[in-house]
Amino acid sequence: MTDSSGAGNTVDVVFVGRANIDLTVHVPHRARPGRTAIGSPLTANAGGKSLNQAIAAARHGGRAALIANVGADTWGYQITTALTDAGVDTRHIRLVPDATTGAAIIEVTPDGESYITLALSPATELTTDDIHRATASLGMEAVIVQLDLPPEPVTTLLSHRRAPIVVGNLVPHPDLAPRLLAELDVLVVNQHEAAAILCTTAGTPLDAAAALQRLGPRTVVVTAGPSGAAFTDPRGSGTVPAPAVPVVDTTGAGDAFLGCLALDLAHHTPLSDAITTAVHAGSHTVGHSGAHTPTPPHTRSPGRNDGSTLGSREWK
Repeated sequence: MTDSSGAGNTVDVVFVGRANIDLTVHVPHRARPGRTAIGSPLTANAGGKSLNQAIAAARHGGRAALIANVGADTWGYQITTALTDAGVDTRHIRLVPDATTGAAIIEVTPDGESYITLALSPATELTTDDIHRATASLGMEAVIVQLDLPPEPVTTLLSHRRAPIVVGNLVPHPDLAPRLLAELDVLVVNQHEAAAILCTTAGTPLDAAAALQRLGPRTVVVTAGPSGAAFTDPRGSGTVPAPAVPVVDTTGAGDAFLGCLALDLAHHTPLSDAITTAVHAGSHTVGHSGAHTPTPPHTRSPGRNDGSTLGSREWK
């Protein structure tokens, strides 16, 4: 794809991962064995964690690029159009001939909880060549990579550092070498992903952040939905509460969080302030249906702007 914006070869944030179509249906309850649940009309929109994050960063005012592959099919073109419309650099979206674009099947229940099954398209998974080709010509302040991608492209990206700030997201692929976590400046996971990595659900999100930091990342952020987020870095640790908001659909809330967090980190915003902005972005998202919502007001924490953490905040 070409970059319709005419931007140069340097962006604020590059997102490396997957783009797919979200097939969403709202249901009164999940189908029970042997029964059929009647849902709303199906919607089909551009999605995928990295795509959602890139759009969030672009709508937050940043220069964002996405490295991903899609099929050269109707869904693939729908995805590239959505990215272009959002202002995301699409130069490194590869349309794979004769491949089917992946899809996420999403059920949303009345409480706003989303249940997601990802139908992967093996032919569109990123390769080492994709990483080399894209990063050789693209300058960036921060790069965000999905750690559940095949290990070869992730290893290539982490071993050949192309950005001052490297952020990892999701539970690592089982074949990814654990030592590579030490290459991360920031690891961002939700509390369920943290439990999967640590093989325990004991303790608070702040406990999980501290335990994950011992695996190698310099900074760890653990999101906790309506409870906000916990973090630890070399300066200290703390928590950031989330505002109380009505929940319509949780799809994409974590992606909005990470897209905004990554952009602020690329702009050298202090971590606690960046997390506060990200928490508000995620909270804003759950009040709307779908993964992409109008840009919320740019919110900053009221504290100091000297890089200090929010160590005095209690988890709520």
